[in-house]
Amino acid sequence: MKRIAGALLLIGSSAVSFGAELNLKLTIPRLDVAEYHRPYLAVWVENQDQSTAAQLAVWYQTDTKKEDGTQWLKDLRQWWRRGGREQQMPIDGVTGATRPAGEHTLSFKSTDKQLANLAPGKYNVVVEAVREVGGRELLRVPFEWPGTQKQSATAQGKSELGAITLNVTP
Repeated sequence: MKRIAGALLLIGSSAVSFGAELNLKLTIPRLDVAEYHRPYLAVWVENQDQSTAAQLAVWYQTDTKKEDGTQWLKDLRQWWRRGGREQQMPIDGVTGATRPAGEHTLSFKSTDKQLANLAPGKYNVVVEAVREVGGRELLRVPFEWPGTQKQSATAQGKSELGAITLNVTP
């Protein structure tokens, strides 16, 4: 009986440590401008010293019939300096096409490639957006990984980004 209880306790604690999830809801605002281009966007996790801990998403022009959108990735200045320039594009499971205005959701589990090696600790999710013939904006949302209780945090953009909501569940 003690062995069964011990095994159940071990399984239960493993489920908690391996069941953490990070959900990010971000809004790309609809802008009333003469020449609108979808923004390039990068999302990453940074350590407290602002070094990159994990790459979550990079959205850029992937239509190779027109031009290679990778040449403009350096316009995502903070992402580029924090490790973007060292990436081989496309990054498997991270790279995607630009998205239209609206609300978008990114979800990651602790077992996913992006977060599998993320050690317990305090971090920021960073979202950077830049648009051709437009502006640039960067938002940081702090969180603790994996955390002992559900966490929720928000940030509000002013131009290229709208509301960002981060939810972390242990």
